[in-house]
Amino acid sequence: MPGGRLTQQERQQIASGLADGLAYAEIARRLDRPTSTVTREVMRNGGPTAYRPELAQRATEQRAHRRRRSTRRAKAAPDAYGRDPEAVREYEETLTTVFIASGTPRMMARVMACLTLSDSGSLTAAELAERLEVSPASVSKAIAFLESQDLVRRFREEGGRRERYGFDEDIWYQSMMASARSTAQVAATSREGVDVMGPGTPVATRLENAARFLDFVSETMIRAAEEARDVLFAKPEESKDEG
Repeated sequence: MPGGRLTQQERQQIASGLADGLAYAEIARRLDRPTSTVTREVMRNGGPTAYRPELAQRATEQRAHRRRRSTRRAKAAPDAYGRDPEAVREYEETLTTVFIASGTPRMMARVMACLTLSDSGSLTAAELAERLEVSPASVSKAIAFLESQDLVRRFREEGGRRERYGFDEDIWYQSMMASARSTAQVAATSREGVDVMGPGTPVATRLENAARFLDFVSETMIRAAEEARDVLFAKPEESKDEG
């Protein structure tokens, strides 16, 4: 089975396969590549509807260039946990792409991924700018957006003046609850349209069905989030015991 990075020709074949509506597994079979390789390639470069082979090739070259620079730094300061720096970078890129696919703007997604993979759980604006190799202004704009979405918390360093940004344990719960409330609002608005469009009409029926579906989803999300909330506060030892 072929190894190494995907070639330009393989990326063209991936794009053709996506245009033909083929599943990742089928595209991978035709390339004689692992399905995970194709999935990661597509998700890292815009998803199935926005994948462009030329842009993917260019992005790969840019990542390789950044990786060479980062590798030199990594050799000077090895990971205290013995992690493979390149594997960590690859995973951070994949995580960033997943955040982008969920609707988060690219710069904000990069900040989220960087904070998520920080062992300390928080970073200063200067540390973010250095790690992401972007300007402080870009970091500031991204942080402001993430704060407005309740996706990032602002911390004050103990005994210091600098502010740090990161996630607390409860942020995913709050995010899920906000999503559930938003879904419930769409359901309520859909139900308002039933009387406007006339009960029993095709449009009103679709609106009522949508409202019932979204109500169920919202209630299920809230119930599941509340039941699972304690998982966010589990310590590594507890998680291992549960597994």
